Amino acid sequence: MLESSSSKLSELQLELLKVYSFNPSNEDLLEIRKILANFFANKLINNVDKSIKDNNITNDDLEKWLDEKS
Repeated sequence: MLESSSSKLSELQLELLKVYSFNPSNEDLLEIRKILANFFANKLINNVDKSIKDNNITNDDLEKWLDEKS
């Protein structure tokens, strides 16, 4: 079995291993990579938007923080 007691695979890792059992082409793997990247990018954007809303952060606040880094 692929799992050991010291390092278990996550549900996502197990699902991705199932994909490999279908022997996908390199083109399919690139498309899957894009799908996953878009999924996690959208999740990040939604979390940032929620945090901005929940903490009443304005565009002026964001601009000010960007200027502080310069």
